[in-house]
Amino acid sequence: MKLQDEINKSEGFGNLDHLANQIVEGFISGMHKSPFHGFSAEFAEHKIYNNGESTKHIDWKLYAKTDKLYTKRYEEETNLRCHVIIDNSSSMHYPKLKEQSLSEYNKIGFAALATSSLMKLLKKQRDAMGLSIYSEKYEYYLPEKGSERHFQLLLHQLEETLKKNPQQRKTETYTYLHQIAEKVKRRSLIFLFTDMFQSNEDEQRLFEALRHLKYNKHELVLFHTFDEEKEVNFDFDEAPKRFTDVETGEVIPLYAENVKEEYQKEVKRYMKHLAQMCLQYRIKYVPVNIHDNFNKILTTYLIERQKFK
Repeated sequence: MKLQDEINKSEGFGNLDHLANQIVEGFISGMHKSPFHGFSAEFAEHKIYNNGESTKHIDWKLYAKTDKLYTKRYEEETNLRCHVIIDNSSSMHYPKLKEQSLSEYNKIGFAALATSSLMKLLKKQRDAMGLSIYSEKYEYYLPEKGSERHFQLLLHQLEETLKKNPQQRKTETYTYLHQIAEKVKRRSLIFLFTDMFQSNEDEQRLFEALRHLKYNKHELVLFHTFDEEKEVNFDFDEAPKRFTDVETGEVIPLYAENVKEEYQKEVKRYMKHLAQMCLQYRIKYVPVNIHDNFNKILTTYLIERQKFK
């Protein structure tokens, strides 16, 4: 049975740290067949344990293999800085769920678990990470650091984000991307999780903000996050539906089958357009379906990390 299937049996998200660890361990175990077979899962140097030192950082797994006590030595200097940005607007809470679970989660749930998994991989590589979250306001910011305490703060914030009940709210993404760009001073690898829902009038301003994020030689990866079954394929039954705009509250009653074909064409055209715009602005465009596993996210990090040096 695949790791993702095993995880999906869980009743709920529970501890993001534990779930992310399972995802990353499964990902690394399959990497011997990948171009990243040389990737090191060891994130700390070791030194012989001296009597009187704290036992907090003893590597007990290594002790079981060698019968000698070693402690993990963590370095302050990191190899790379990564900043993750999460769109927490109302549309990212689609589909609406009574409770987030690993058998059924929405876009914000996917983004949070993907980010937690990236954090695990970043720690193993001694890379630093920062986090920004925005909705109708700039909700959260923490700069790039690599300490254990820092990562625990980030995990706590992600868990708190999942607990919030979304309200109908319109989000001007470009406004907050400009603000984030001003905060990320040192050259970083930037990951943005967003469903890219905005009006046609806002598109140019959005791409200007994305270009701002590439200032100071940052590298930007856009994870276009969506529910493929509903938002791309428009796969609904034949019963009449009332579709509600989660940001404005506008309601449109219709039969999904009557517009499905035209809808699919328009969405495919839009995604192709996004890919072309990102290519023009030298932004890496990565479409991610929330019903897929997290391998595409983690592999993208490793590829971009190699290119970043």
